[in-house]
Amino acid sequence: MLDRLHTMTVFLAVVDEGGFTAAARRLSMTVPHVTRHVTALEKQLDTRLLQRTTRSVSLTPAGERYAARVREILEAVDSATTEVQSNTSALSGVLRIVSTPSLTDALISPLAADFRVQYPGIALDVHVDPSLTPDMNRYDLGFMQVFENFNASIVARKLSTSEAILCAAPSYIRRHGTPQTPQELTRHMCVLRRREGQQRDSFSLWHSKQPTSEPPVHDIEVAAAITISQTAGLLQMVLDGAGIAEFTLDSARPFLNEGLLQPVLPGWITGRLHVLMALPSHKHIPLRTKAFMDFMARAHQAGKIDRC
Repeated sequence: MLDRLHTMTVFLAVVDEGGFTAAARRLSMTVPHVTRHVTALEKQLDTRLLQRTTRSVSLTPAGERYAARVREILEAVDSATTEVQSNTSALSGVLRIVSTPSLTDALISPLAADFRVQYPGIALDVHVDPSLTPDMNRYDLGFMQVFENFNASIVARKLSTSEAILCAAPSYIRRHGTPQTPQELTRHMCVLRRREGQQRDSFSLWHSKQPTSEPPVHDIEVAAAITISQTAGLLQMVLDGAGIAEFTLDSARPFLNEGLLQPVLPGWITGRLHVLMALPSHKHIPLRTKAFMDFMARAHQAGKIDRC
């Protein structure tokens, strides 16, 4: 039975990773070993489950039905294991985490060592993925930062919420002045964060008391002096006086307090952002996943997370 479950796990890894090589890397197996498992499974079922080409692997109709059922079986086994583990104090296993680059820098990296001290039996396998909505079937837990009006069918727990504001360095303001109205942004140098699906360079502005579920009061098209996807690089450029950019209030607060950044257009926000801890669609959350989620929530409440 254990061998059969292992073969199912190998097959599903090939499906989720989109190929034998990636599955082998994820499972720390050789490619021929992965291939033998899938070939033996197809022979046992007397059914072709995968269509193979030199470039890709895809499911046959029978493979789609089998993969869906296998996923249910493995989730049931995982749930049963969780229920048994809940009666013990042991927490162990590998926790597969996916996170955006900025949240990896702000959340995972600073707290990973502390988590390992508290839970030495849990190994962290962190994948950094810039996409807004990664395939959560491949991971146990995901960290994403989304605007308040983000709409997606995901299972998630909110970690934090912060308003997004416009800021600039004092050196930039001394050289170029500060806009007094939203419309004046069109005459300023702006440093923009590259986002998935972004089609135009603009700042949407709401009154600070206004729900961002409503349409913005202003949608100002601006000239991008610099566009970058990396948060740390964007911050450094703005601190050096490159232009006006948007930051969450949480991430900007230390620099505002030290006078290294100044708010631009006080009373206006460019949105509200939630940091979410996303889950695959499991009915039961494994103890190691719950332990990490609770650890992050405690860290946030204690003020150890303030730059995301």
